[in-house]
Amino acid sequence: MSDKKEVSQRRKFLQKSLTVGGGIGGILASKNALSQTNDSNFLAIDPWTKVQGSTFINPPYGLPSKYEKNVVRVLPSPPPTFLTGSRTPLQNLHGIITPNGLVFERHHAGIPDINPDEHRLVIHGLVDRPMIFTMEDIVRFPSESRVYFLECSGNSAAELKKATGKTAQEIHGLLSCCEWTGVRLSTILQECGVQPSAKWALAEGADGAAMTRSIPMSKMMDDALLVYAQNGEMLRAEQGYPLRLFLPGYEGNMSIKWLRRIKLGTEPWQTREETSAYTDLLPTGKAEQFTFAMDVKSVITQPSGMMKLKSKGFYEVSGFAWSGKGMIKRVEVSTDGGTSWAQAVLQEPVMDKSLVRFRFPWMWDGAPAMLMSRAIDSSGAVQPSMGSLLKEKGTNFFYHNNAIQPWHVAANGEITNGR
Repeated sequence: MSDKKEVSQRRKFLQKSLTVGGGIGGILASKNALSQTNDSNFLAIDPWTKVQGSTFINPPYGLPSKYEKNVVRVLPSPPPTFLTGSRTPLQNLHGIITPNGLVFERHHAGIPDINPDEHRLVIHGLVDRPMIFTMEDIVRFPSESRVYFLECSGNSAAELKKATGKTAQEIHGLLSCCEWTGVRLSTILQECGVQPSAKWALAEGADGAAMTRSIPMSKMMDDALLVYAQNGEMLRAEQGYPLRLFLPGYEGNMSIKWLRRIKLGTEPWQTREETSAYTDLLPTGKAEQFTFAMDVKSVITQPSGMMKLKSKGFYEVSGFAWSGKGMIKRVEVSTDGGTSWAQAVLQEPVMDKSLVRFRFPWMWDGAPAMLMSRAIDSSGAVQPSMGSLLKEKGTNFFYHNNAIQPWHVAANGEITNGR
């Protein structure tokens, strides 16, 4: 469907809503808000307008307003033993970019304290010229900035057994989207002279776990980046400072942080992280290995779990959609638990392997409802229901849960996990 047709449909919906609700005031404004216009204190001067504000030099690094102190990364409660990290508050975000201070964390042996002046990247194996690069060497190469999502392959995994999370953050918060700046890995690999027999690469981190993953050379020579900056500033320590590998669309564990080594070879190395972990047991008894790309997925974040609709009327249903296999082509929203679906509007920009914000106008009549979204990507893949996903993969798989997330709206407006 064209953008013009989508905008036209949305405009018609809003016009109809305005007619039914008696104007925008009838839809959005509460009786209390309308009555305040007749109050003697209407537009009274607020106390903070009468005093000098704080100086701009304190603090020297910008911080959010104290009234936003609850918008933070959190651990699940209780935190599972396999996770070391934190989750992004998806329900509190606007647009598609995740601020650096709210990007989720996931690490295997804590966060190393690396002096960038002493850090080195070694490239060896099936290359004509093994080389060692300093950070000064790397930042001298031509750079580029790209907006991509980053998702842990274990995101939403707990929901496969039963409903466990209450909020979008608890259930889906191992997801963020940033502008990443660095050097095309193919540029640096060409400096080393990649030999034709090189089919795989081993990437290794400098953390205490020496996190390692095998990666196809096709990906390394395509859109892989050597990243040193995020959202306009140098990487945070927990995000891989001073250097990380970034593989757009691939499961997060493969974008090795604190990158120290890349070795080229003829076949995968079968490391611990791709044999004992990051594999899925299938109903046949075989294990699925090297799934790599994250599947098409979406989630409604406004309104969502632990929120409450305070009155009947118009609400804009909004959320994120993404796919590691291309661009999002369409998002559909259901307010009746999947009985019927209507197309949402995709907010520009719509980019490859990036979060996309979708919006859908909804008139809540005060009756119980079930909100759901499903995304379709450029490959034609459709986000599945939980039932169809479990039917396909069985009950023993753990990673890459991209099932539809339902939110139940009660008659009193309270919203809970509808799984």
